[in-house]
Amino acid sequence: MKHVVITGATSGIGEQLARDYARQGWQVTACGRNQDKLSAMANDHASLTPLAFDATDSEQTYQALGNLSMVPDLIILNAGTCEYIDQGRIDVSLFKRVFDINVFGVLNCIEALQAGFSDATHLAIVGSSASYMPLPRAEAYGASKAAISYIANTLSADLAQQGVTVSLVSPGFVETPLTDKNDFAMPMRVSVKQASAAIQSGLAKGKTEVHFPRKFTFILKFLALLPMSWQIALARRMTRN
Repeated sequence: MKHVVITGATSGIGEQLARDYARQGWQVTACGRNQDKLSAMANDHASLTPLAFDATDSEQTYQALGNLSMVPDLIILNAGTCEYIDQGRIDVSLFKRVFDINVFGVLNCIEALQAGFSDATHLAIVGSSASYMPLPRAEAYGASKAAISYIANTLSADLAQQGVTVSLVSPGFVETPLTDKNDFAMPMRVSVKQASAAIQSGLAKGKTEVHFPRKFTFILKFLALLPMSWQIALARRMTRN
């Protein structure tokens, strides 16, 4: 039986992935901070093991992930958060909250698990298509996901000598409790079921980059090829709208 570890498994994409992999017969270690939600998920799926800890706490993370009973074949580091700033006013405490979860939470998990990496390990890190280009109010979120993109891509190169596969997952807008809080238009937003299916398909093929919905992400990738002055002008126009 294959074993997958999924962080951020108590809601959104992480929960859907955990349930989907469990239904497919995988041994799932579902990680999150909400013990009650994790226990309820375990009651629904016999092959799902709940593991409650705070990924921003390095000691908690090491204790939780450093002593797994099964070595994971697949690791999906999905836990994340999003906060926006207004009118370009920097709030350092906001940046710290976002980076603690989106960047250092991921790094804590990798550090706790890396001793068990082998040529059978597949590490998937969830970033965001928001990292492709500057977007209004996304200074903290976009910067954290840009950091994740760089980390994932450099790890892909550095861990190749160990035979470890590293995939960067870059979703567009997905219908989750997090995006439900957004107060702006979210073009081509997809359901968590669609997101889970896209991620599973891409990872099963061993892709180093998984991005979706592809029409939306290809548009962003194209815009990211434009001169930066054009991208900033577009961001300004989006802000006015």
